[in-house]
Amino acid sequence: MHRRVVVTGMGAITPIGNSVQEFCSSLKEGRSGIGPITAFDTTGFDVTIAGEIKNFDAGQWIDKKEARKMSRFVQIAAAATVEALGEAKLLGEPDAEGKRRVTCEPDRTGIVLGNGIGGFEVVEESFKKLFASGPKRMLPLTVPLMIPNEAAGNISMMFGTTGPALTQVTACASGTDALGQALDLIRSGRCDVMISGGTEACVVPFSVGGFQMLKALSTKRCDDPTRASRPFDADRDGFVLAEGAGVLILESEEHAKKRGAKIIAEFAGYGVSADAYHITAPDPTGIGGGNAMKKAIADSGLKPEDFQYYNAHGTSTQINDPTETKMIKYAFGDHAYKLKISSTKSMTGHCIAGAGGIEAIVCILAIRDGFYPPTINLDNPDPECDLDYVPNKAQFGEITAAASGSLGFGGHNGVVVFKKYE
Repeated sequence: MHRRVVVTGMGAITPIGNSVQEFCSSLKEGRSGIGPITAFDTTGFDVTIAGEIKNFDAGQWIDKKEARKMSRFVQIAAAATVEALGEAKLLGEPDAEGKRRVTCEPDRTGIVLGNGIGGFEVVEESFKKLFASGPKRMLPLTVPLMIPNEAAGNISMMFGTTGPALTQVTACASGTDALGQALDLIRSGRCDVMISGGTEACVVPFSVGGFQMLKALSTKRCDDPTRASRPFDADRDGFVLAEGAGVLILESEEHAKKRGAKIIAEFAGYGVSADAYHITAPDPTGIGGGNAMKKAIADSGLKPEDFQYYNAHGTSTQINDPTETKMIKYAFGDHAYKLKISSTKSMTGHCIAGAGGIEAIVCILAIRDGFYPPTINLDNPDPECDLDYVPNKAQFGEITAAASGSLGFGGHNGVVVFKKYE
């Protein structure tokens, strides 16, 4: 019998709120965070909209001087970690150097963060300088700013954790798979506390251009951005790129109870699979992702009928949404028609590796507050998507178990299960 794992803190920096409280209010109100891109001049782009984080000043959370040595994806992960550690009451007072260390055993505290792309803004800037003026004009910190592991590395240095500091890279499934790795590290007894989730900040010309050339992004509603992300709707035409970070503090139940921590929910299960099918498209049978769901349900010790809510990957692409509907039916059987399902990407856009961490928080908030977040812009349901996707307005009711699924380019599937702590 493995150790039970619980959630004691959450932190979120998203297009619909720079704190868990603000994020939760936006979910309940069905508020969209999609708007015209302000980070760069979109002249010449077919895609001119994204889910950008608003009014983010890293200096509100972390030392301004330290922040200048971090890429944006690291800054937002660090900010979310400060909020999460604060809620978990694991953040010490500033020391002589002004650093706030964790108050738990540093060597028994680890980090696993998902990141897909790293510091793209730094890559782009350095390429420009390299091609225009040669290598001696490149940014001196190009390499440490761009590599995906720097979020975990910087956070371990900031908070003095000396256990594992790992990075999971499975494209859009990275944040979910990071949580699964963290769960296993606590269950195995290697760690007592984990900082885990996902982070991404790639609203830059290079990635918008790249996804645009893949024909993956919505182009039809750039003049009406809040209506562009429309998962499970017949009129969907692609996802909306977004940025964000979601971080959870996970502990063994024993560790949390011993220190008198307030337990928010139990992290009950994880399932993972590979489609072995295609580099960008999911297996159209839905069996690949469905198997990850089945494994997560089995790992949690629950039955399909014990679940009330599923947070879908729900990207708003032509291929994803009907395929994910098949996955849910494959894993949940007849109970799929009784499940409440929503894609909160309808509000946030697709935060790539950040999505898994953010959407795990959605599940925990749904359990905590007893509400089903809506899928906004679901005006004309796709006949192939015939389940209950909580259209347009939040609904309320008791939730004792919820799951969140993420599907990544390369055929990566990850699913996590949370339940009410008893």
